Amino acid sequence: MRFSILGTVEVRSDNGDELPLGGPRQRALLALLLVDAGRIVTFERLIDGLYGDQPPAGAANALQSQVSRLRRTLPGVISFHPTGYRIDVDPMDVDVHRFEDLARHHDVTHLRAALDLWRGPLELPVDTAARLVELRLSAEEDLFEARLALGENVVPEVRAKVAEYPLRERLRGQLMRALYAAGRQAEALAEFEDARRLLATELGADPTAELAATHLAVLRGETRPSLPAQLTSFVGRHDERGRITRLLNESRLVTIVGPGGVGKTRIAIEVAPPDTCFVDLSTVDGDVAQAVLSALGVRDAGLFPSAGGTPDAGTRVLAALADRRLLLVLDNCEHVVNEAARLSRAVLTGCPGTRILATSREALGITGEYLCPLPPLGPAEAARLFADRARAVSPGFAESSATVRRVCAALDGLPLAIELAAARLRTLTLDEIADRLDDRFRLLSRGDRTAPPRHRTLRAVVEWSWDLLADDEQLLAGQLTVFAGGATFETVTAVCDSAAPLPDLVDRSLVENVGGRYRMLETIRAFCAAQFDLEPLRRRHAVYFHELAEQAAPELRRAAQLVWMSRLDSEQANLRAALTWAIDADVALALRLVGALSQYWYLRGLRDEVAPLAAALLERVGTEPPDELDEEYVLCVVYAAWGRTDAPERETHLKLSESFMDASRGPLRRPFTAYLWAATTGPPKGASQRALASDDLWSESFTVLGNGILHLYDGSTEAADRECTRALAGFRAIGDRWAMAIALNILAALTDARGDKRFLPLVEEALRLVAELDSVEDTASLLRRRGHHFARHGDLDAAESDFARVVASARQAGVPEFLADGYWGLGEVARFRGDLGEALRLQELALATCTHGPYTTGEARARILVALGRLAEEDGDMDQARSRFDLAVTVALASRNMPNAAASAEGLAGVALRDGDAELAATLLGAAVALRGTALAGDPDVESVSSKARASLGAGYGTAFDRGASLARDEALTLLGQRVP
Repeated sequence: MRFSILGTVEVRSDNGDELPLGGPRQRALLALLLVDAGRIVTFERLIDGLYGDQPPAGAANALQSQVSRLRRTLPGVISFHPTGYRIDVDPMDVDVHRFEDLARHHDVTHLRAALDLWRGPLELPVDTAARLVELRLSAEEDLFEARLALGENVVPEVRAKVAEYPLRERLRGQLMRALYAAGRQAEALAEFEDARRLLATELGADPTAELAATHLAVLRGETRPSLPAQLTSFVGRHDERGRITRLLNESRLVTIVGPGGVGKTRIAIEVAPPDTCFVDLSTVDGDVAQAVLSALGVRDAGLFPSAGGTPDAGTRVLAALADRRLLLVLDNCEHVVNEAARLSRAVLTGCPGTRILATSREALGITGEYLCPLPPLGPAEAARLFADRARAVSPGFAESSATVRRVCAALDGLPLAIELAAARLRTLTLDEIADRLDDRFRLLSRGDRTAPPRHRTLRAVVEWSWDLLADDEQLLAGQLTVFAGGATFETVTAVCDSAAPLPDLVDRSLVENVGGRYRMLETIRAFCAAQFDLEPLRRRHAVYFHELAEQAAPELRRAAQLVWMSRLDSEQANLRAALTWAIDADVALALRLVGALSQYWYLRGLRDEVAPLAAALLERVGTEPPDELDEEYVLCVVYAAWGRTDAPERETHLKLSESFMDASRGPLRRPFTAYLWAATTGPPKGASQRALASDDLWSESFTVLGNGILHLYDGSTEAADRECTRALAGFRAIGDRWAMAIALNILAALTDARGDKRFLPLVEEALRLVAELDSVEDTASLLRRRGHHFARHGDLDAAESDFARVVASARQAGVPEFLADGYWGLGEVARFRGDLGEALRLQELALATCTHGPYTTGEARARILVALGRLAEEDGDMDQARSRFDLAVTVALASRNMPNAAASAEGLAGVALRDGDAELAATLLGAAVALRGTALAGDPDVESVSSKARASLGAGYGTAFDRGASLARDEALTLLGQRVP
């Protein structure tokens, strides 16, 4: 029998049938016995567990009755002893004991298996449950530790766990290290400060020495944040390492060149210093800039709605690296050498603090490049490498053998070939290896002499390894090549004919097991793929990952959002491969994949990365999408047109999509379609009301939220507050963090304007949610909002800290708008401190930053122009001030943003007052209230103009102010000298 207590207490027979256990008391009794399976549990312990500190009279008799009933269900299992009872079962048949046994191993595979045993809340006494929950939490921390060591990105999961256990310092340290590994040093340091403050407030304690040491390591940059973890020691290459290091100190572009399998990647990792961003281009199909953004941890766009478009990937790379000092490692450039060269030239020209170390089979071929050819290993080093790898499978192996040197010479000193040969010592003697290699190479030497030597040699080694496999091993090796980025055992089992030979392929070094995922080296993968017709399996692969995406889609709008995002993250390469195949082979399946993955792509900021695939699919679909796939077609159009809605080739598709969004077609099957359509084409129009026909809570809440956002921009603050509050309640009930964060952001804007004390709790909850979703852009947006609040209310140190974090986040995100916001905020802090020269410098820098090529953001520009207008007013240049404020109104209206237009009106009120027209100043302040929908509480600029105008006008101030506040929107804009749009 199998016993389970990590969740609902269950007993299953050998054939899998669940046995009836009776009521809660019997289940609790069984759980208490199973926790100590094979050991006596005293009467006192059982009574205490069943009845607590105050057991009823006759508790001993009641216990005996419960045991009797349990024995009838489980005959011959429970034995009596003078001091208590014992359940006589093998502890390994009880999930809690298997959990403890697995968790002792501290590696990813065992820890995942342990945690998978947990099924829900425990039916155990409080003290026992608390002990097991602590064991589970420790196992989760051990798993995070193991994944960090393998270089995995665990930021979202660790952050979510920190939110659940904010005082647990090991988790805090892991989050700091994970953030730093992702290149987010500022956020890592901020985590330490948050932990320090919380510990002092809640416990009156300082951080432990371990957490303080992590903080110091992050400050000093004493980790290797994005370098892949290596599973073996590095042998030899002393001279080459020294030369590459010297070249990196003397120049900004070094390219390691050499044949495949010579060890270019490994030596690049060995020489890379801590300030390194490692970019693996081996699976990139052309978009090198996008791969760099991913390695930097930069999303394509934020989660919040934005009036601006998204800059191209190359622009974002330059913005992300503009003033950072780091080494960029571009690994495996040979198949994208032109794209790598173009990006490298742009980075070297525009980012003076960045150096580049490339690995390639050929030079990038640009000015300033220093080449470092990497030859095969010399005889001595080759023998040392063979011996080192051989000892892993054959302890005591000696490297002095002449046969070793003969094998290494036959393999031309290529490290990959040597490692593959050494691994064969599991099944062959050294002499057998040497004999087989000699035979194989004599045969191949009579082949194509014009082929590059590296191809002849590596093919010989891989082919020889292939010939040693049994038929079922060869079949699985070939089928594994259908996976991109590896696969779990579960996935291999589902897609391939059989996963049984997988451990044997790992033993033979043809497959690696890293973090529970099985993957092949690219050289081996290419060889194995050529041995079979994989087309039928590619369909099976695509169907499997479509089913996974469909399973995830509804969960991305629920409380399990983070879990499913993480699962899709790990399968991102497979999902892309499935879609790429389906675009050519099965248009309907490709459209379904687009439909199922659309919300994931949006939440993960992958819009630009997906756009080329969506465009290619549109070409295959044409203007007649398959029946019942109209929503999927609309989503495909949205992604193809993202940020490029004016492209002529998209116009027909956009018009057809609009007809598909007609409400007469009934409710949407994919609720997220409505949001993406509105985000692409603007606020809902008559033909896009189909979203309103959906009657599920998420769709209803989304529709209400959209109305709230429109009310905010129109200056209808009461309606905006009412709608966003209602939407937030709906999203809370569902558990969608993304949607909650948007609603909280809008409510924070409304409460801030009114001076409502709820502002800080609202914005801080939103910050926590977007951090769990790992959105740097939206963190920057919220910090900008909070920093502005602090600045307006006089807490300039807090404001400066938030705006500095905005700048740091914007550099990481590579989005000029947020960098401009950071400079704008720091400029406002400088102005409030009286340093007008520094304020002007920062605002001019902000204005130059937020217009980046064709990418111009209206909201940031409007804010900056208002700030520049106030500085001109301070300097006495009324013409310049008026010009700045007028332009700010124009920019605000272009993005339909009445709050920004109101800020411009308040600026013009200051100009009117300086011109001696206090009545116009008061009227303009009232007009600002009409435009915004509420007075702006606690703003020092507004209060200064208001108090001076009131002093000048006396009782007439109220009359003039009310006259402005009673204006309709078009009348208020006419007062500002603007034509109504």
